Amino acid sequence: MFYRPEDGHGLPHNPFNAIITPRPIGWISTRDANGINNLAPYSFFNGVAYTPPQVMFATTSGKHDQENGKDSVSNIEATGVFCVNIVAYAHRVAMNASSAGLDKHVDEFEHAGIATAECETINCARVADAPAALECKLTQIVTLPGEANRVVFGEVTGVHMQDDHIKEGKFDVTSFKPLARLGYRDYSVVTDLFSLSRPDD
Repeated sequence: MFYRPEDGHGLPHNPFNAIITPRPIGWISTRDANGINNLAPYSFFNGVAYTPPQVMFATTSGKHDQENGKDSVSNIEATGVFCVNIVAYAHRVAMNASSAGLDKHVDEFEHAGIATAECETINCARVADAPAALECKLTQIVTLPGEANRVVFGEVTGVHMQDDHIKEGKFDVTSFKPLARLGYRDYSVVTDLFSLSRPDD
């Protein structure tokens, strides 16, 4: 099968997200200028550089009560900071609850029953029991073609890892089973690993 996106795919559901899988989920926490916390999951998320460490996430839709897209982006534009919380399999229900299209004045931490902790290097809340969290300062927001497509880039200024997930000097993802986004309404978890040495190692 081949199709041009402008012509449509002819399938019952768009296959684009199912092709680009699995995708890590950035559970992005922000705080608005009035001190209200926000938490939302984004599956267009990844790390983009090592030195200094940098991440990105993208938003692809707007919101009726925000002029600049989603609450996350509006808050980041106002404060210049955000936190990326890593989603464990145990958080799947809370993560999904935090994706609801709530009014901008609603705190998703409270809505989904998620405990908070304060970040160390930025003025922002984080998911207290997330296996890891990346505190970030905004570097740039890029507007992409399309009605509400924007990419947020940030430099990591602080890293949290739960000690019980550090084993033999490595961050052991199998100990918390990170959630991954697939296509449609599907998710997966990481439970098995294998290693490959690069040819020049």
